[in-house]
Amino acid sequence: MSETPDMNPPRRSRVIFTVAVVMSSTCVAQAFGRFTWGVALPGARDELLDGSNTLAGFFGTVNVTAYLMGTLLMSWMSSKLTPLQLVRLGLTISTVSLGTAAFSNSATVLGIALFFMGLGGAIIWIPAPAIGARVFPPERAGIAVGLAGSGIGVGIVFAGQLASWLGRTREAAEVWQLVYKIEFSIAVFVLAGTLFVFKSEGQRPAASGGFGGFGALRTVRAWIPTTVAYTAYGFAYILVIAFLVARLKDDSGFSASEAALMFSLVGIAAAFGGVALGALSDRIGRRITLMGAFIMFAICGLLILTGQQPVVAIASIGAGLGFSGAPSLITGHIVAHTDSSTYGPAFAAATLSFGLAQMISPQIGGLVADATGSFTTVFALSATLAMVGALAASRLPRLGT
Repeated sequence: MSETPDMNPPRRSRVIFTVAVVMSSTCVAQAFGRFTWGVALPGARDELLDGSNTLAGFFGTVNVTAYLMGTLLMSWMSSKLTPLQLVRLGLTISTVSLGTAAFSNSATVLGIALFFMGLGGAIIWIPAPAIGARVFPPERAGIAVGLAGSGIGVGIVFAGQLASWLGRTREAAEVWQLVYKIEFSIAVFVLAGTLFVFKSEGQRPAASGGFGGFGALRTVRAWIPTTVAYTAYGFAYILVIAFLVARLKDDSGFSASEAALMFSLVGIAAAFGGVALGALSDRIGRRITLMGAFIMFAICGLLILTGQQPVVAIASIGAGLGFSGAPSLITGHIVAHTDSSTYGPAFAAATLSFGLAQMISPQIGGLVADATGSFTTVFALSATLAMVGALAASRLPRLGT
């Protein structure tokens, strides 16, 4: 751990390859398996869900409910399987689920696919940042964890741009499923590389972390505000990510390709947000950096409501920075206060409340949108919860690096 990534060519190559595997795995599991639903929602809603925002929100809830279940499983599985084995398992589940969504012809089949996408996403996300961070020296852990989150941003950019390009020549009802088909093809390639090329470096399963991993979590410094901040993030971010395209199309009169482009801007910023804010936190501390990320996300969510350009474009970029930066900083804090035997259970326990917030957030968002006839209140609620996250972040240690 005292070695730097560029100490010698073999070591440097190993670090680069490890980061590439982590980024591509989080891209498939999170960007493709979870956040592409934000792009697919309008087309799938109109084709399979009878145009119901409430039902579309329920399908988002199905995805995050499975994510929650995966989190609960992880507190047990992390003591049975190595981090690499967990990534391989989660990636297999995510890939099969993407293929199911790509060829689904009914709401039931799509719902099943979204469920298992959420399950695979949880199994991958919990060990992936630690795999990346452990090959970097401690003083660069913020950057390492940020790189894991950047894979999600790259995938969001790809999904948004792909949907925008396809939307210029095809109907929305056709585009959403074609996006999933292309993502499935990429996932097969990533899965093959992870199964047959990437090798473990003597990793072992984690030690038992108590019921649900809370015994391990309590060893993390400032674990209560950390958990509160993660919970607030889970509620706030998904209201923006899941309903951004629908908000811009339904309330602001954006075309399908224009709305998808704004979604892509979120992803572009997310691709750099984790790394940029992680590097900043290595300099000034996670506490102040995380507070800034939450405040930025809240402000940008409200600015999106203006429906005016270039304000929406700028706000989408800011939201993307906060979207990837906040969880990277929270994860980095947990990585810094655990070791290889306690990280898995501790992060799984923290992710439990995050998963609960995710589970109810899209359903509430869909209900509010149908009840009020717009997404204005939904985005205002997101901003409010983001400020709760900022308040919780203020309770972290001042020198959080």
